[in-house]
Amino acid sequence: MDPTKYRPSSAYNSPHFTTNSGAPVWNNNSSLTIGTRGPVLLEDYPLLERIASFTRERIPERVVHARGASAKGFFEVTHDISHLTCADFLRAPGVQTPVIVRFSTVVHERGSPETLRDIRGFAVKFYTREGNFDLVGNDVPVFFVRNAIQFPDSIHALKPNPKTHIQEFWRILDYFSYKPESLLTFFFFFDDVGIPINYRHMDGFGVHTFTLVNKAGKSTYVKFHWKPTCGVKCLTDEEAVVVGGTNHSHATKDLYDSIAAGNYPEWRLFIQTMSPEDVDRYDFDPLDVTTTWPEDVLPLQPVGRLVLNRNIDNFFNENEQLAFNPAFVVPGVHYSEDKLLQARIFAYSDTQRHRIGPNYLMLPVNAPKCAHHNNHYDGAMNFMHRDEEVDYFPSRFDPVRLAERHPIPSYSHTGKRERMTIEKENNFKPAGDRYRSFSPDRQERFIQRWVTVLSEPRVTHEIRSIWVSYLSQCDRTLGQKVATRLNLKPSM
Repeated sequence: MDPTKYRPSSAYNSPHFTTNSGAPVWNNNSSLTIGTRGPVLLEDYPLLERIASFTRERIPERVVHARGASAKGFFEVTHDISHLTCADFLRAPGVQTPVIVRFSTVVHERGSPETLRDIRGFAVKFYTREGNFDLVGNDVPVFFVRNAIQFPDSIHALKPNPKTHIQEFWRILDYFSYKPESLLTFFFFFDDVGIPINYRHMDGFGVHTFTLVNKAGKSTYVKFHWKPTCGVKCLTDEEAVVVGGTNHSHATKDLYDSIAAGNYPEWRLFIQTMSPEDVDRYDFDPLDVTTTWPEDVLPLQPVGRLVLNRNIDNFFNENEQLAFNPAFVVPGVHYSEDKLLQARIFAYSDTQRHRIGPNYLMLPVNAPKCAHHNNHYDGAMNFMHRDEEVDYFPSRFDPVRLAERHPIPSYSHTGKRERMTIEKENNFKPAGDRYRSFSPDRQERFIQRWVTVLSEPRVTHEIRSIWVSYLSQCDRTLGQKVATRLNLKPSM
């Protein structure tokens, strides 16, 4: 073996047990002591290394999306959208790009049951020829708040009580009683889709508005939608109790077993598009992450398919250390001025540098699969072999050059520096439209979930009244039914 090419891997397994430094270990059952009953010696390095390694096996879990499962596969373009984007991985039908996908729950801890009512994460990393593109979304198309400065408090409210470490809805309803823009998300949260039957049978969304840019530099706003070919299926509250009590990792197991059996999960990718010049034509703000674009006005357009046909090789390496970032875009795909997205561009890499380390992008699961070059050197746990003498740019001793220029959106903005809210809030109508689309039995389940949480003892009369008012503004009949069961008078 050439030691200069050695890379730690199970491919280099020794026929005998060793320490991390490669020294042979002839006894892995007994500590080094003075005699049979004497004290353990500090010089027992194999023991010290074994214990020290064991106590450092965990990295900080994600603050959100801690509980999750991953799988590998490919994305294949099925429809030509080259008139909308110059992205290489979308250049023509038939083009395939390797991907890794991570599904997750948002609020609860790493070992929590996968049957808890929660939003699910749906994050896709495309390993393209122009770098990684991370589409980091959820199983619902909207979010609770539209401005990132509110994000920490919104998550604190959804998380367990810091005193008792129990998730309590009086806290959730208290905080979001100040946020009527959260209604549409709650109309997904308390709907049947709040507990997917597994990860294979749920939708996915990019959530935010992004921008596609074509070769001519023309920009188009875009929303991304994933639709499972096997359909959307959910658990009832009663079924969730049984399934979760039987196996708290049921969705992870289902994903792994399905792929192992050759029953590969598949989703179709659709987009909605809008010209930036048409933004003012609508009665909602297209950059508002708390509302959706009406599909009857801006229809879904097919783009491609996502197939997961490989299980990950190691859960820690390819799930716990798998790191996504909405800032990772490629030529032809760009951000929009969505206020929540703008902050996520910073927050995700900041999180990963804290959670995994400053060189987290060197890990194989996170590294791009294309050639890449920059002068980001050193730092903790940097394991890349580099023997260049030039670590600056430009240089006449290094032939590396800047990449060819690619088009990016060229928006113009004028105004004062100030903290602003959006002008066209659309807090109630989309939620009411969604409720009215439910079948009667689905409406009944939805109503009962609201009644249950609003009936909790620590939910005050004031908070109940606010929520009944909100529900009434979404749909008068809905507000009346909830108010009747709570013995409240509905108000608008």
